[in-house]
Amino acid sequence: MTLTLYWHPQCQTCRKTKKWLDEKQVSYTPKHIVKSTPSREEMEDMYHKSGLGIRKFFNTHHKLYRELGIKDKLMTATENELLDILASDGRLIKKPILTDGQKVIIGFNEEEILKFLS
Repeated sequence: MTLTLYWHPQCQTCRKTKKWLDEKQVSYTPKHIVKSTPSREEMEDMYHKSGLGIRKFFNTHHKLYRELGIKDKLMTATENELLDILASDGRLIKKPILTDGQKVIIGFNEEEILKFLS
């Protein structure tokens, strides 16, 4: 199983996840979510495989989210439009994202990660 961790070094939860994976000696490929923002196709794939609502993928704490008025867009935009928005800038994506290409989890929850890895 090849794991990919989409993360940002300034994100405390990302650093916690990365440290946890390193301590458990879990092999993964780190991808800087801003420098290597997932493509529209990658976002759609992760969204569908996650089983989560599209809103869960938005980083609601970033100032860009507020500046672009995305909260209001969530009410009227189509799924395709929202995926385009997510793929437009990695700062808009909630992180970290851990995926093996089949499953996807967002954020850090030790129990979820252990279940994910088993």
